[in-house]
Amino acid sequence: MIKMSINLGERSYPIYIATNYADIGKSIASARLSGKMVLITDTNVDMHQADECINALKESGYDVHKYVIAAGEENKNLDTVNEIYRYLVKQKLERNSVLIALGGGVVGDITGFVAATFLRGINFVQVPTTLIAQADSSVGGKVGVDFEGSKNIIGAFYQPRLVYINVNSLKTLPKREVQAGLAEVVKHGIIKDRDFFDYVEYNLNKIFEFKEDVLQFTARANCSIKGSVVEEDEREGGLRAILNFGHTIGHAVESVSGFQLLHGECVSIGMVGAFKMAQHLGMVDAKESDRVIGLLERIGLPTGIKGMDVDKVFAQMYHDKKIKNNKLVFILPKRIGEVLQISIDDTALIKEVLQELAQ
Repeated sequence: MIKMSINLGERSYPIYIATNYADIGKSIASARLSGKMVLITDTNVDMHQADECINALKESGYDVHKYVIAAGEENKNLDTVNEIYRYLVKQKLERNSVLIALGGGVVGDITGFVAATFLRGINFVQVPTTLIAQADSSVGGKVGVDFEGSKNIIGAFYQPRLVYINVNSLKTLPKREVQAGLAEVVKHGIIKDRDFFDYVEYNLNKIFEFKEDVLQFTARANCSIKGSVVEEDEREGGLRAILNFGHTIGHAVESVSGFQLLHGECVSIGMVGAFKMAQHLGMVDAKESDRVIGLLERIGLPTGIKGMDVDKVFAQMYHDKKIKNNKLVFILPKRIGEVLQISIDDTALIKEVLQELAQ
């Protein structure tokens, strides 16, 4: 088992990268968590992962209650949060209680938000089971829900007490979920680590074959890249904004699609849009753009929005959190491995890029 840490002073926490759930109880004990435990998962993960995880916890002497929510981004809302609150009140949870998020980004975001707000804050543990959650959303403390069609518009910064990654949980995923998760993996290479981008490009087939050593290296690299950013800028005052690469357009596409497209699929489209915009601004070489688009296509991710209403996407972008002084904030690439944050008020340029994505 690999152990690494996110260093945030009194909010620091470990990340464990394993190949099963055998050590999850020992990991929780190391964090000195001992209150009542509720494992929150969704209907998909419950079928494939919950029993194994709960049995491992019971073997370590923990009494764990389970609460299952309906799977899907459309359920990441305050109604679901309220249902969980009612359950926790019924279970008489206390300040030292622990919520365990077993699932993908939706489960992690909801559970973290509930933990941040219930009794003014209780402990929670991230156990991500999707590639997108293992690569990105389980680390860093961003938690929240969607509201009236706007993505993650209600939320908080609230760090978990630990993250436990079982890379073999990825074997239970549909291929489309793995492909979507790889968008965030590619993103990390683009924003901060060209060598990691090269690694993913070279080892893509091994990732799809679920080679344990490759999955563990990938998880460690992702957590290291994201962790280094979060350690420097926990609450997105500056550097952390680079993690939003591909998200300014991506979140709008996700909302306009009615969440029929997966988050990673939308980030893929957003990254292509960012490269197109950077090319228009003379920031990035066309060869770099072609290489990124080529990798996304090899993965099987969408790279455009053909058939989608461009005007709706444009309008939705202005309902996003990434706006400053009525200007959209984009993270744009200079090259693979380096990006910049830029505010853009040239609406004609933004619409031109969206039109190109729609072709």
